Amino acid sequence: MWALLLCLGITFLIFEMIFPAIFFLNFAVAAFICAGISFFTDSIVILVVCFAFLSVISLYTLRPLLVKKDKDKKQQSGIEAKYIGKIADAVSKIDKTGGAISIYDERWQARTQDDSVIEEGQKVEIVSNESIVMIVRKAD
Repeated sequence: MWALLLCLGITFLIFEMIFPAIFFLNFAVAAFICAGISFFTDSIVILVVCFAFLSVISLYTLRPLLVKKDKDKKQQSGIEAKYIGKIADAVSKIDKTGGAISIYDERWQARTQDDSVIEEGQKVEIVSNESIVMIVRKAD
């Protein structure tokens, strides 16, 4: 019986790789735990009840933790993690219509978030981005 549950767990892991929704992973965990329990009992009723119980527990505990961790990881990657909130130098006059900044020896197009004008050479803080254009304000 343990081999069948082990195969079921591996199948759920494969489903999780094909359809990454952090859903099938919960059933894989339940199947692996039930495979361990099957060494102590051969009762299919007990194993089915354990699988159902562990699946529900896993869905309500493990899945929210993994989804939160996945969202945090996505938020900390890319432009947001590297540029937003950082201080840069204005390499040309920046206003609401355009300008340029330099950060990490890279040149980026920039605009102010309001009607203010930032002169060349001043320090700016990157507030957000719209595609490849950084939205900035004068650094404090």
